[in-house]
Amino acid sequence: MGVAGAVVIAVQFGMGRFVFGLTLPDLRSDPSLSPAGLSDPLLGLIASATFAGFLAGILGAPLLARRRGPRAPTTLGCACGTIGGLVVFGAPHPAVLAAGAVLVGSAAGWVWAPYNDLIAAVAPPARRPTLLALVATGTSAGLVAVAMVALVGSGWRTAWAAVGFASAAAALLNLRWVPRVAPPPCGRTDRVPWRPLLLPAAYSVGFYVTTTLFFTYAAETLRLGGLPSQAAPALYAVIGVLGLVGLLTGRWCEGIGARRVAASCLALIAVALAVLALAGDSWVAALAAAAVFAPGYMGGAAVIAIWTSSLAPERATQAMTSVLAVGALAAVVGPTVVGALLGSFELPTVLVGLALLAAAGAAALAARRV
Repeated sequence: MGVAGAVVIAVQFGMGRFVFGLTLPDLRSDPSLSPAGLSDPLLGLIASATFAGFLAGILGAPLLARRRGPRAPTTLGCACGTIGGLVVFGAPHPAVLAAGAVLVGSAAGWVWAPYNDLIAAVAPPARRPTLLALVATGTSAGLVAVAMVALVGSGWRTAWAAVGFASAAAALLNLRWVPRVAPPPCGRTDRVPWRPLLLPAAYSVGFYVTTTLFFTYAAETLRLGGLPSQAAPALYAVIGVLGLVGLLTGRWCEGIGARRVAASCLALIAVALAVLALAGDSWVAALAAAAVFAPGYMGGAAVIAIWTSSLAPERATQAMTSVLAVGALAAVVGPTVVGALLGSFELPTVLVGLALLAAAGAAALAARRV
C-alpha cells in the first residue's frame, strides 16, 4: 500500500501539481493558445486557479471518505488527473487550458490526506511515520518523471498528456494494492481541536506559499537569466533525486521533533529562493538552489503528515485536512499577487522578498518552546 500511495502522490504531486510551472515559458508564447501571448497577470491567475482546485480537493476528500471510505478520494483524484491532463493536452484556448489545469490541480488535494487514515487502518503505530514519509516522498519520482518527459518530449502538450496517462495507470495500481477501508461509523464527529494545530497551520501557510511560487516561477526565472530550455527540467530532476532524503523525515522527527524539522525545512526553502533569484543566470547556482530546495520541500511536505498525525492520531485525515486547507488557501492567493506585482517589480526582487519572509518565519518557528 505504501508503494501504491507513493506512485499516486508521484503522479498527482510530482507531475500534476508542478507541470504548469515547468511548461509556463512555453505556454506564454504558444500562438496556438493566443497570437499575442499570455500575460503575467493571466498566467498568475491560472496558477492560482490550479491551487483553488487543490483546495477544493482537500476540502472534498474527507466528505467523500466519510461516505465511501478513504480509498474513494484517491480514486477520484486519479480520475481528475487523467481527464484534466488530457484536456490541457488538446486545449485550443487559455480558458480550456485553465479548466484542465484546475482539474489536475484538484487531484493532489483529493489524494494526499486520505492515506493518513489508510495507513492508520493497516499499520501499527511504530510503522506509520515511515510509511507516511514514503508516500509523501513519492513526489520525488514524479518530479524526475515530468522532467524527463519535458527533456525528451515534443513540447508542453506532451508533458500534460504524460500526466493524464500516468494518472490512469496510478489509479489502476491504487485499486489493486490499496485495501478498501470502511468509512467511519455513523455519528462519529470529525471535529478536531484547533489549538494544537495552530503552529502546524502557520507553518503550512509559509510552506505552501514559498513552494508554490518556487515551482511556478523557477522555469521563468531561469529563462529570464538566459539559461537554455533544458535548465528547468534539470532543476526539477535534481529536486526529485535529492528529495529522496525526505524518506528520513520520520527519523528526523523522532530525533529533534516535528517543529524543529519544519523550521529547518522552511529555512532551506528560503535559501533556495534567494539563490535562484540572485543568480538565476548561472547553471551552478540553479543546481545549487535545487539541491538546497529538495530536502526542504520533500521533508517539509512529509512533516505535515507526521506532525498532524501525532497531534490527532484518532482524527489523522481531518487534522491534516484542516492544516492543508489553510496552507492551500494562502497558495491560491500567492501566484495572483505575484502576477500583479510583476508589472511594477522584477521577478528576482519579488522572490528575494519572499525568501526574507520565509527566513523570518523559520526563525520564529525554531524559537518556539512548545
